[in-house]
Amino acid sequence: MGVARSFATATPLLDGRVLVAGGTFSDSPVDSAELYDPATGKFSSTGSMKTARAGHTATLLPNGLVLIAGGADETAELYDPVTGTFGSTGAMTTARSEHVAILLADGRVLLAGGDAAGTAEIYDPASGLFMKTGRMKVGRSGLAATRLADGRVLVVGGAADLQGPYLASAEIYEPSTGKFSLTGSMHTSREYFGAALLADGRVLVAGGGNGSETLASAELYNPATGKFTLTGEMTTAREYFTDIPLSDGRVLFVGGGNDGAVALASAELYDLATGKFTSTGSMITPRFEHIAARLSDGRVLVAGGAIDGGPSAELYWP
Repeated sequence: MGVARSFATATPLLDGRVLVAGGTFSDSPVDSAELYDPATGKFSSTGSMKTARAGHTATLLPNGLVLIAGGADETAELYDPVTGTFGSTGAMTTARSEHVAILLADGRVLLAGGDAAGTAEIYDPASGLFMKTGRMKVGRSGLAATRLADGRVLVVGGAADLQGPYLASAEIYEPSTGKFSLTGSMHTSREYFGAALLADGRVLVAGGGNGSETLASAELYNPATGKFTLTGEMTTAREYFTDIPLSDGRVLFVGGGNDGAVALASAELYDLATGKFTSTGSMITPRFEHIAARLSDGRVLVAGGAIDGGPSAELYWP
C-alpha cells in the first residue's frame, strides 16, 4: 500500500477493485485512500476523504457508491469509484466510533453502537439523510452485526465502554418495525471478535477478548430458536483479527493478537460440515488490526495492520 495503516476499512467495489480508506498511521487518523486492482496486483492512490478517520465503517451501496461514516465525529461521506473522489452527505444523528454498519435488504443502511447510549440510525441513499431508529437495549462498542437470511440483523457482544463490562448479550433488529429486541445470550462475553453468516443461515461467532483473556471458543446462533450453542474451538486464541466467508462456505480467520503474541501470522478455517477449525497456510507477515477482503476470483487480500504489518499486502489462495 502507499500508506501503512491499521484500523482501516477494505470494501470490494462492483468492478472488482478494493477501496482501502482511512485508519491510523503512527497512532494518528489519516484521510488518505487507495485502490487495489486484482488485475495488476497493485495499489494506487485515489481521492482523500474530507475527514481523517479510524474506527469508521465503509458500506457498499447498491448504486456502487461507498458510504463512509463515523470514526472521528458524526460526519459521513460518499466515495464515487467513477470519479475517484469523496463527497459529503448528510451527517449522522450521533457521533460514532467502533460501531457497525449493515446494508439492509431494501438498500438502506443500519448504523448502531459506538456510543454508551445504544442509539441506532438509518441512512437512506435516496435522500442522503440519516434518521434515528429504535434504540438498542444495551449500549455497546467493538460489537459485531450480521444480516440474517430473513432480513433481520443480529447485533451481538461488545463492551459497554472502553473498560467494560464486556457483553454476552445479543439483540435482533427488525427493519419493518425499526425496533431491537433481546435474543439469547452467548455463552461467553466478547469484544473484537468475528461473526459470519453461514450457508445454513446460522451465524458463527468466534474468538475475541473479554478483558481478562483472549478467547479460542466459538458458538453458533440459530435464528430459528434464538439461541447460541457451542461449536469447535479455534486452533489459536485471537482477537483483532479478520474473518472472511469463502465462496465454498468455509470461513477464513486471519492474524490478530493474543495473550502470548502481539501479532499472529497464523490462519485457520471453520468448516460447517464438521463444526471444526483447522489450520491453513500462515501469512508471510504477522498482523493485527489489519484489513481483509474477498476478491471476485475467490482469493483474499490481506494488508496493513499494526506492529509488523506496515504497508505490505499478501494474497490467500483457498
